[in-house]
Amino acid sequence: MHSREHESRGVGNMSTFGRRLLLAVDAKGYGGVDVLTQTQLQEAIQRLLGQAADAAGLERERWATQEAGDSVLAVLPEGASEPDLVDTFMRSLDAGLRAFNHGRLPQAWLRLRAAVHFGTASPAANGFVGRAPVEIGRIRDSAVLRSALAAAPDAALAVAVSSTVFNDVIREAYTTIRAQEFREVRIEEKEYTGRAWIWVPGYDVRGLELDGAGADGPRPGGGETPAARPPNAPTAPVDTVVQQFYGTVNAEGAVFGISK
Repeated sequence: MHSREHESRGVGNMSTFGRRLLLAVDAKGYGGVDVLTQTQLQEAIQRLLGQAADAAGLERERWATQEAGDSVLAVLPEGASEPDLVDTFMRSLDAGLRAFNHGRLPQAWLRLRAAVHFGTASPAANGFVGRAPVEIGRIRDSAVLRSALAAAPDAALAVAVSSTVFNDVIREAYTTIRAQEFREVRIEEKEYTGRAWIWVPGYDVRGLELDGAGADGPRPGGGETPAARPPNAPTAPVDTVVQQFYGTVNAEGAVFGISK
């Protein structure tokens, strides 16, 4: 397991100011399981993060981390690859989570919310300071990301990336994950308001019912969203023809609609 001694060295080695790639993860339902299961989940989180980092070539030993039970906030070293974190790392983490959950009761599954951001982060006495650590925490813990994982019961992972990461990495096609596989959402959590893009491996996230402020924002590729329509509006343009008939009408095989 990642030791506190190692963690302190990681933070101390960071420069006082810098723009870094950040990763934040948190487990769903951790507080509702027994102590034995919590221990297993904590160990699995550390092991699977390490395995995914190795698969993506992201040098886990160089990460500076702030940990609290089932959650991890990591500041990666300068030069860490954003495409590798979003793509290879997340695919490996999802596979590892599914393997860990195989054969376990659903209530003992390890299911993670993960967020990726790029911005300013500096070490402090009790972790990290700066805009990026605050923003990524709000994205990871947002109601809309929580609801995305809840709405996909067989999913082991729900990922949210910030606008910076989506525009520079996903939209520019630096990953094998297509922009259309993400769903843009609006996040309003405490003092933070911003946009994020959500991806749930194995699910069409655009078809999930999401809770939270602005959950139905514009989607990749454009197009109208449910929140943009009046409640009873049709989902597609409909041409309506109204005709009036007087006397006897011979219309064998026709279908009529009658309204008041």
